[in-house]
Amino acid sequence: MTTTTPAASGTDTETGFTLVREEHLPELNLDAHLYRHQATGAELLALINDDRNKTFGVTFRTLPEDSTGLPHILEHSVLGGSEKYPVKEPFLQMVKGSLATFINAWTGADMTSYPVASKNLQDFYNLMEVYLDAAFHPILARHTFDQEGWHFELEDEEDELGYRGIVFNEMKGALSSPDMLIYAELGRHLFPDTGYRHFSGGDPSVMPDLTYEQLVDFHARHYNPANARFFLYGDLPLEEVLERLDDFLDDYEARKGAGEPAPVPELQSPFGEPRTVSVPYQATENGQGKKGYVLTSWALPEDASEVDTLTRLVLFEALVGSQASPLRRALLDSGLGEDVLDPLSWLGVRQPAFATGLRGVPVERLDEVETLVVETLRELGEEGLDPATVDAALNTVEFRLRENNAGGFGAQQGLTLMVRAMNRWIYGGDPIERLAFAEPLEQLKAQMEADPDLLTRRLRTLLLDNPHRLTMKLEPDPALGGRLQAEEAKRLQEIDAELSPAQRQEIVENTRKLKELQARPDAPEALETLPMLDREDLEREQPTTPRAEHEVAGVRAFHHPLPTNGILYLDLGFNLRTLPQELLPYAALFAEALLKMGTESEDVVAITQRIGAQTGGIRPALVATPHADADSAGPVYLFLRGKATLDNADNLLDILSDLLLGVNLNDKERFLQIVRAEKAQLEASLIPQGYRFVMGRLRAHFEEAAWANEQMTGIAYLTFLRELEENIADDWESVRTRLEGVRYHLLNRNVMLVNITVDAEAWEAARAELGDFLEALPATDFKPQAWTMAELPRREGFIIPGQVNYVGKAGDLYASGYERSGAGGAVSRYLARTWLWEKIRAEGGAYGAPAALEPRSGIFTFASYRDPNLERTLDVYERSGQYLRDLELDEDELTRAILGGLNAMDPAQQPDAEGFSSLTRALAGESDALRQQERDELLELRRDAFPVFGQALDEMDEAAHLVILAPGENLHRLDEAHGGDWIEIRRLV
Repeated sequence: MTTTTPAASGTDTETGFTLVREEHLPELNLDAHLYRHQATGAELLALINDDRNKTFGVTFRTLPEDSTGLPHILEHSVLGGSEKYPVKEPFLQMVKGSLATFINAWTGADMTSYPVASKNLQDFYNLMEVYLDAAFHPILARHTFDQEGWHFELEDEEDELGYRGIVFNEMKGALSSPDMLIYAELGRHLFPDTGYRHFSGGDPSVMPDLTYEQLVDFHARHYNPANARFFLYGDLPLEEVLERLDDFLDDYEARKGAGEPAPVPELQSPFGEPRTVSVPYQATENGQGKKGYVLTSWALPEDASEVDTLTRLVLFEALVGSQASPLRRALLDSGLGEDVLDPLSWLGVRQPAFATGLRGVPVERLDEVETLVVETLRELGEEGLDPATVDAALNTVEFRLRENNAGGFGAQQGLTLMVRAMNRWIYGGDPIERLAFAEPLEQLKAQMEADPDLLTRRLRTLLLDNPHRLTMKLEPDPALGGRLQAEEAKRLQEIDAELSPAQRQEIVENTRKLKELQARPDAPEALETLPMLDREDLEREQPTTPRAEHEVAGVRAFHHPLPTNGILYLDLGFNLRTLPQELLPYAALFAEALLKMGTESEDVVAITQRIGAQTGGIRPALVATPHADADSAGPVYLFLRGKATLDNADNLLDILSDLLLGVNLNDKERFLQIVRAEKAQLEASLIPQGYRFVMGRLRAHFEEAAWANEQMTGIAYLTFLRELEENIADDWESVRTRLEGVRYHLLNRNVMLVNITVDAEAWEAARAELGDFLEALPATDFKPQAWTMAELPRREGFIIPGQVNYVGKAGDLYASGYERSGAGGAVSRYLARTWLWEKIRAEGGAYGAPAALEPRSGIFTFASYRDPNLERTLDVYERSGQYLRDLELDEDELTRAILGGLNAMDPAQQPDAEGFSSLTRALAGESDALRQQERDELLELRRDAFPVFGQALDEMDEAAHLVILAPGENLHRLDEAHGGDWIEIRRLV
């Protein structure tokens, strides 16, 4: 029921906020309250429930005015010190010393958000206060703009003039990825007459046109209460939080005024006819250089209602969302490309869009993709959509909405709801309407039942009869990277030629001053301004997950009795250590085949329709981790992870049984599609996720489970897929035989386990059905297979296109005598968030510098992300041990290190993830007692833990290994600097 309050109640007046309306949303089990701040007009949405993971966020409408990346650079810059907290990077200090379960910020196409979350109420207040002061009262110093955005770099008068900046290098890396480039370019060409034609992230070729004065002016015009949307979520004392916000906003209004809201982004006038554009992307000279991307898109009218929004979601899910979707099937079956691009049914902007297409298309066939898309849609518009596909799509959309799984935000349900609400709220709409999906969903169901052709008519209206269509072709250009570098060098040379000696000297001096400021530690009195938890606020007991172990039909079965809101989560595990080594790389492909090749009795469309209509989905997952006992082999498992409502649990088990017992492994063309898609997805993720490949490859140098993971997910797997694609064409029968071999070894109750996450009552009901399911599976003797890790070069360099590097280094700390304890993870995190952040990100201009100690194996890994440097970064790694040995920590810094370590020990997780994490720990021999011991050790962390870790790093350095992803010229230059034959270089993309 919706309650509208025309005037403030007494409580509202006391808090300074007027209640606009409130509504209980049973579908999300929360109470929604929409407020307006009386003094400033700021709007606030509070979603109150029993979730301990409390969320705060403030979002501003920030439509860009050009492509210099101003909103993005401003997002970085406001977190670089504020009036109340005048430290260099309060964001970093809070990351380092808070129990935050989420702390970040992001820039969208027309809005910028600053969200934080924590399970601890005092920590939540601390984070909220720091973020409020950062957003509304930033210092915005010139050197912050130089560091985060861009500046001229000149360390010596004789050096060549250069550009440096964190966002500058971030976007060089981001736009080197064709998958990111194509969506960045989409707004420019699909909405050419609106602010969406500008790229809010920033184009490095024009970023140096941005001035510091423009940045300050943009903040003054956009970061004010009248242009803000405040968001609260969780088990919060709402009145107290509102009072705190009122105090802050009243002070702001008294000093600066409420400000003005930024204009709502305009809508694009419809095209009179479809358009086509071609854009080059950075490629290498190998086979990738002969393949392109095609994305066909439509701009759509604004949604008229929530029913309209849901109708579109169901339509687009039916078209491209699953293996049964006819447009996805047509694209895959055409053989035109290697994989379908992620379907886009919402750009996160005022004017929605729909887009789909293919990656890995031969350049001579790029024009065929649009024809295929349009002709397929025309056939569907004439013949109608398959009712079974529509039913599956409707169930899938409903399941996602009801489950409210946070997807890319991990366990951050609050953030998921904030983003969903913002997509209507930021444009002047009602955020509660966007969240209250139950009633419009029932209306849609009733409309579809009364009018079975509803979605087909919408298909014709939104797409076929809509001339506002754009087809974008990304064409490979192996010379583009060099051309961009040459253009940048020419621009710098022209600027340099105009500089007087005095101006050059000024740049040298500015460079020196910036480096001095970056290296200078914050003053103790500045650090003391930051709020921080006391040690007595910290829980000494390590949170545990309830877990019971049973035997069902002879199979090891784990049950995690957690509240799941009527959903059963089932993880079916297969021990991959039963596979001979030559079959290991096929494991992930076998899982994909189970879900994408159909069965002997149902084709892939029919089985996918059943999955969509009767479950919340089934997906594969791999677990490969060291064992806590160094003498024991680490678990290496393939899982099928399924979920369903309790009344559909039997259907989920029936589907799994049909897949396992009846999978059809004989379809050569279908399997070739799977291999090509896997290869294309891996290649597409190399640049945006380069540091992950580096870290995974490095761990594979040292430890067997990590080596196995590399065979199934990493660089080795990519090499395998490329060879397999050729083998399918040349010798399909041997490939099929290997797939059957994987099935033979894994389809065995004696190598399986089951993990169920559901409440205790539902477990008892599901146990009998689970037994029947398992009894139908074969049970044969097996023995673990012996694997031989191939020796990898100590230094590996992999050539990728682009202009940035991913630099990794790793070694075995335990081999150096370091012993596992709760201190190790805390020191490792502290190192990453101080020394590495300051030297590689702040001073070096890289986007990030993750580092991690794998506590079970002792492998410590350095990595850098979108890094303009190579030798400089390696030098920072080498000096890390010395940094820790020389470190002198005061009591507050020691407490920050403890907080950072505790944060990693108790992440926010939803029930399915919590149950799965508990299972993984059990398989790895990591007991609750061990975790409590490490928590105790962490809480007693002493200063001497840091030099001890530093000494181990120094000793590790002697035998450390390197893996680097970088452009070829950078790798060859590094090799030559070390005398040649120092690093083994291979082309990766």
